[in-house]
Amino acid sequence: MDNRDMADHVQFARMNGLGNKILVVDMRGRKDRVTPGAAIALNADPATEFDQIMAIHDPRAPGTDAWIDIVNSDGSMAQACGNGTRCVVQALAAETGKKAFLFHTVAGLLEAREHDDGLISVDMGSPRFGWNEIPLAEEFHDTRRIELQIGPIDDPVLHSPSVASMGNPHAIFWVENDVWSYELDRFGPLLENHPIFPERANISIAHVRSRQEMDLRTWERGAGLTLACGSAACAAAVSGARTGRTDRIVTVNVPGGPLKIEWRESDDHVIMTGPAEWEWTGTVDPATGAFERDAAATSESGARAL
Repeated sequence: MDNRDMADHVQFARMNGLGNKILVVDMRGRKDRVTPGAAIALNADPATEFDQIMAIHDPRAPGTDAWIDIVNSDGSMAQACGNGTRCVVQALAAETGKKAFLFHTVAGLLEAREHDDGLISVDMGSPRFGWNEIPLAEEFHDTRRIELQIGPIDDPVLHSPSVASMGNPHAIFWVENDVWSYELDRFGPLLENHPIFPERANISIAHVRSRQEMDLRTWERGAGLTLACGSAACAAAVSGARTGRTDRIVTVNVPGGPLKIEWRESDDHVIMTGPAEWEWTGTVDPATGAFERDAAATSESGARAL
């Protein structure tokens, strides 16, 4: 703990969504934000290394429960994080007893609900497929398959991804082999920063097992390899249905476990259902990232409040 006043410190929880490492930070009642420097410092410590910070702020619009800032491990801002949203729901449900929530983010409104079995569904909204909505740097009339590849021209390792936006840009490369047989840690950074993606992109490789199941690995924009990326699972599911590979309800197996994704025909919304897990709580300075773990900081089963 540094020498800043304790009033500078706020409560936070270390949680995970299928292994996707999440820090839920309670910024309610404050005007400041979690700084990029604080995020980088927290990510540098093995105890608080994370994929996303979900910073809960006071609501900005009537009828909403909170505004959520989403911060990547490199300090940049993200538009969407389904796994992190599930963690926020679990924490707030334990605090308030509510089951249904409406959150506001830079990507728009997010509805979420905790079920009686502890699983949490997040309405991720409607996917967008227009080249300028994703966005891409060049015009493509059909974003089910764009011209992009890694490897030799006559024998590329990865090629012709489907692209979509779930509030953030995604590229999904369809592969015939086991998703673990590809060096995503090597290709991911190159593809994330490819000029075709002016806002960078989340890069996934997907193997379809059946019309109801696929395997997925993701290099997450601003975070790197991750055990679970909820928005990538949604983008892969809708792209699978859009290209005729899968049905509109599919289980997406990410390294951390399965997510159920439904692309509803009734309203075009994508519903993601999966678990969240509490690990421990502490206090953190949102300006510097200096933190202290609570004394009773051992993981136990069941949801906890912030």
